[in-house]
Amino acid sequence: MLREQVSEAVWLTTFSAVTALHLDGSQLAIAVPNSLVKERIENRYLPLVDGVLTDIGKPGLRLVIEVRTEDAPLTGDASITLDRDIPKSIHNPDPGLLTTPVETVDNIGQSGELGLTVSPRYTFEAFVTGTSNRFAHAAAMSVAETPARSYNPLFIYGDAGLGKTHLLQAISNYVRENYATYQVRYVSTEQFLNQYVDAIRQNTLSEFKKRYREVEVLLLDDIQFIEGKEGLQEELFHTFESLYQANRQIVLSSDRPPDAISTLEDRLRSRFKMGLTTEINPPELETRLAILRKKAEGEPVAPSPEVLEFIASNITNNIRELEGALIRVCAYASLTNQVLDVPLAEFVLDDLISDTQPRPITPALILEKTSEMFAFPIEEIRGQSRRRPLVTARQVGMYVMRELTDLSYPAIAREFGGRDHTTVIHAVEKISGLMKERRQIYDQVTELTQRIRSGE
Repeated sequence: MLREQVSEAVWLTTFSAVTALHLDGSQLAIAVPNSLVKERIENRYLPLVDGVLTDIGKPGLRLVIEVRTEDAPLTGDASITLDRDIPKSIHNPDPGLLTTPVETVDNIGQSGELGLTVSPRYTFEAFVTGTSNRFAHAAAMSVAETPARSYNPLFIYGDAGLGKTHLLQAISNYVRENYATYQVRYVSTEQFLNQYVDAIRQNTLSEFKKRYREVEVLLLDDIQFIEGKEGLQEELFHTFESLYQANRQIVLSSDRPPDAISTLEDRLRSRFKMGLTTEINPPELETRLAILRKKAEGEPVAPSPEVLEFIASNITNNIRELEGALIRVCAYASLTNQVLDVPLAEFVLDDLISDTQPRPITPALILEKTSEMFAFPIEEIRGQSRRRPLVTARQVGMYVMRELTDLSYPAIAREFGGRDHTTVIHAVEKISGLMKERRQIYDQVTELTQRIRSGE
């Protein structure tokens, strides 16, 4: 069921009131209660609906979204027509159309309009603190509790995979829950740039400025992406000034401090440093153990304290890689019905903890090795085909790219043909789960990882 594939918030705010009206030849009409729901479906959830149609054997319909309020009948003027390639063999609408499971939908939470999706799992309670990140956690919590009254802006920096995105999304979730009237927008700097360029091209700059200058909380992830982009820096400066003067909260994350972002305008650099700048460092052993214990609570095979200590002692720099190592050993023990002890962990993680210098791993290398192993051309892996073996190869490649690189979800989506970042989130979560259930998937992930690391 679709309801099982999305968060309760997304279901209630977007899909619960959607109804299928009729199927007129090659056109499917659905009714929505207001224009906001219509815009959400159009801007964010079209892949979801397209996936539903494809999975029930009815791909390529032209979808008509019509606004129908309680007081107003359907009108042609209230509709948006979305053209698709039209199949010739569809006759009757399926009453279960909007409640059919769809693989391309991820189980994630509410998102701001035209912003990145915010996962409900990223909360302050779920963030494991230690000496390496306690100050950043406390600062983020303070900002969430009293937006624009404690630290403004809040600038969080640190290497990839250490929890910056978790903290930004935790702020978003907390403010949404406790300040119901506040508008919160969480967006990557790359997405901010793309929308800015689109606004220039479509002559909609006034709408773009309104979208970002009338929010109560703006969270910008990966601000280092602004490096070398003069036009974007100009727009961000004015957005920053508008929000700051209106006493609105600004939170920024980066892989480096403001002074280390080259070609950053001095006026922006000084404003980034006006509030509080805080660093997240690689977690120390105690924090790594705490993270593993928390993560292990949901695993089918409970690792012993000795196994957790072994992993924590050998995977030291990146939380993402730390959690990936735990998933691998637990999945292997579950699939093979072996006792999860330290020797087994040593065997499973041999490629991660070897003393050999790892070769540089790039997205191009991962795509190349995925293509070789699954015998699909790179163009097909990056393409739109949904044939089952190809979908599996694509999802395994996305999972491995997330585990072996510092790329964000949107960046990985771009490497795989410019998909929506939620498709990558779904793929990573799906493969992570299947590794514990299907030996074939586990072996595929392991073999692809080893090929990439060894250069075979």
